[in-house]
Amino acid sequence: MCSIIGYIGKCMAASVIVESLKKMEYRGYDSVGIATLERDRILLRKDVGKVMDVDSSLQLNNMPGQIGIGHTRWATHGGITKLNAHPHTDCTNNVVVVHNGIIDNYQQLKDTLIKQGHIFKSQTDSEVIAHLIETYLKKFDDVKKVIIETCKQLCGSYAFVAIFKSGLIAGTRLDEPLIIGMGNDGNFISSDVLGFLEYTDKAIFLDNHDIVILDHQHVNLFDFNGNSVSRPITQVAWELGDIDKGKYAHYTIKEIHQQKNSIPMAFQIDPISLQKAVDLVSSSKNIFITGSGTSYHSALLAKYLFYKSAKIRTEIIMSSEFEYMSAPIDENSVLIAISQSGETADVLNSVKIAKEHKAKILSIVNISTSSLARLSDHYVSINCGPEMGVAATKSFTAQLATLYSIINNLCVNERSVDMSINMFGNALNEILIDDSYLEKIAEDIKSVQDIYILGKSFHYPIALEGSLKIKELAYIHAEGIAAGEIKHGPLAMIELNTIVIVLNPEDETYYDTLHSIHEMKSRGAKIIGISNKNNDMYDYFIKLPLVNKILYPIIEIIPIQILSYYLALKKDANPDYPRNLAKSVTVK
Repeated sequence: MCSIIGYIGKCMAASVIVESLKKMEYRGYDSVGIATLERDRILLRKDVGKVMDVDSSLQLNNMPGQIGIGHTRWATHGGITKLNAHPHTDCTNNVVVVHNGIIDNYQQLKDTLIKQGHIFKSQTDSEVIAHLIETYLKKFDDVKKVIIETCKQLCGSYAFVAIFKSGLIAGTRLDEPLIIGMGNDGNFISSDVLGFLEYTDKAIFLDNHDIVILDHQHVNLFDFNGNSVSRPITQVAWELGDIDKGKYAHYTIKEIHQQKNSIPMAFQIDPISLQKAVDLVSSSKNIFITGSGTSYHSALLAKYLFYKSAKIRTEIIMSSEFEYMSAPIDENSVLIAISQSGETADVLNSVKIAKEHKAKILSIVNISTSSLARLSDHYVSINCGPEMGVAATKSFTAQLATLYSIINNLCVNERSVDMSINMFGNALNEILIDDSYLEKIAEDIKSVQDIYILGKSFHYPIALEGSLKIKELAYIHAEGIAAGEIKHGPLAMIELNTIVIVLNPEDETYYDTLHSIHEMKSRGAKIIGISNKNNDMYDYFIKLPLVNKILYPIIEIIPIQILSYYLALKKDANPDYPRNLAKSVTVK
């Protein structure tokens, strides 16, 4: 949700932190701030805006000191203002704190602290952490004890990092990610490996209730009881080249075009890992699937595919609704949890509930070192590399490819599908060879206020995902509709020149969907047809290459992703950083 980075080492901290924050800005970009320690002075600069802009105006790079912390914010408590930007200090300026998560009892804590004489400068829940630390610093001359006592007061989820005037950095986590980077020229503490991956690939992933204290020579780990703990050093191996935009103007369009490689790569699951996933599903009596946002749409498509291809019934539960479900999840169940980041709070909460009921967990993730992967009985990596654009594109199709592979291997031979890499490579090259026609459509429809997307059967989840992309990137109201449902309400919204996108490749849904198009066309709608076959009813025709009919959902979303991107540009919106959204939603 927010990005945290701390550094202690031989280099000037500020320049390292600024570059780290740029790489993690997809996690939050409302405001940015840095604090450094120079001798015994804590220096603080922060403001509203993106890292590049704030760095330019405040010269963050030039702050002195070899110890520092930085933060980019995605607002939860309090508006997007300079005072609400992190880091936050205590009354004495002896400690400075950055935080990711939500402190549920912050108002009670704040009221008590104000009665004790503390003066608050922000509306955030995070500032209470700095003032609590100040309170305990007056009682204990031991940073470890101070952090333990502070954590005892906090309810909710958090990862926070604090700098002390003594020259120490301390951090801790509960249900929010926090990772140590072990470098030759210094050590890092971060919410994301991308924060330090340019400098080191050696990481320690903190567990819940871990406390870390860093000085120039040591990394000391404790639990909330003050006992020393040991965590393994993990080597992380993401390709740094994927973090650059290359020839593209934005990460989003780069990652859309990367799908000609990422989709075939997602199909290349390690055979042992794939077999473990298949065994976990086939040995379970009840199969539940959960996800949030784009991952929920992957789950919906999986429901269709499980039954159509493997004759297996599944139940889909939106992660944010999981704790309210009444389904009989138990030791005979498997929960398939889908998440790009593996840090989504609602998904992790769903997994915890399922584990309490003794269910097995199979996760489908992009980050093998994530909290979700480590909580699972088994995980399968979608293997698509870093995705910097906030709106999911290549991770969605990689999730689908992974699900297709698992389901295909559950099938008896006569129901399995040819998913050869060559076939997909040719199809994807055909779709991605030229964006100009989709850019023209975007120019023609950029002024509309509403767009409707129709899909039937397993095209319906793609209609939902397509509508989400248009909303996220272009800020146009878009609605995914099951094609057969238009006469049960949606037709009331159709008038002259209403834009309707129709997912209609030639399969068993083709003619039924044509009937729905007739009904909308006769009421004045303009139709954008996405199909392998043209039709006179289409005002615009986006041609799909021929693939196996059941595989169309993987490729038919790509034109809508591209259209959404160009609609964003036509409306002067930044497609990489949609307003009010963050890549990894680590708060409930």
